[in-house]
Amino acid sequence: MNRTIALVAVLAVIVVTAASSLFTVQQTQQVLITQFGQPIRVITEPGLHYKLPFIQSVITFDRRLLDFDAPGEEVILGDQRRLIVDTFTRYRITDPLRFYQTVGATEGGIRARLNSIVSSSLRRVLGNEPLLSVLSAERSRIMGEIQGQVNTEARQFGIEVVDVRIRRADLPEENTQAILSRMQSERERVAREARAEGAEVAQRVRAGAERERTVLIAEAQSQSDVLRGQGEQEAIRIVAEAFSKDLDFFQFWRSMQAYREAFSEGNTRMVMTPESEFFRFFRDSGGRLQPLPGTPATPLPGAPATPQ
Repeated sequence: MNRTIALVAVLAVIVVTAASSLFTVQQTQQVLITQFGQPIRVITEPGLHYKLPFIQSVITFDRRLLDFDAPGEEVILGDQRRLIVDTFTRYRITDPLRFYQTVGATEGGIRARLNSIVSSSLRRVLGNEPLLSVLSAERSRIMGEIQGQVNTEARQFGIEVVDVRIRRADLPEENTQAILSRMQSERERVAREARAEGAEVAQRVRAGAERERTVLIAEAQSQSDVLRGQGEQEAIRIVAEAFSKDLDFFQFWRSMQAYREAFSEGNTRMVMTPESEFFRFFRDSGGRLQPLPGTPATPLPGAPATPQ
């Protein structure tokens, strides 16, 4: 019975010792072995490894890319403008021994150091760049300079900074309002200039159209006056030629027009003697002209001659 108990105790000690001595390193890990707090060796190869039980400890570090998000801070640019910059940094632990000796066994220690390094590098580089460069394609070059400076300073902590990027760059609230006001004023100025240019062009077009209209009306009026004069001249010539062929008929025609105009209203009153020249075509019902006293009689055109 005692031998069985002793055997079980020995087996238990062996199992505990083996469990304390063997450990596994994953592909995403790297291990630092310490003995009484002093670093002994670094293991970077994945697999099953061993250590001295009870007196040696295993400190695990991640070998993948790690992220550090820096809080937004206000930076003065090269053109004296203020900008609130929010950055993030990607790094990996390349030397676990130096990392452990400088910042400790956890990532919390390196974050405070990275915040200080990134902030100082950000201020140094952006302090020489204008706002337009930060907001344009020049940003890649600027971030490359920042990443180089940060990586140079971070190597003393056993890490490699792979990338530093600006996540967001905003203007302070007071600067934003001032810039928006300037932008609004500039847009209003451009709009006023555009409206003024449009009004000038419209006035020029209207003036040209009015000038062409005046010229066209004047030419048309001149042509119409010429044509009217020619027509009236031709009408006068035709009338004169027609009436010159028969003067008696012309006198008769003119008398008929005078009768029509005089008696058209129906209530015209005329006071004159029956022997008046105006009524000479009313004195003979046969259509013959009645001569005035002392003048020979002239028959109407087409009327039969009166026998003597």
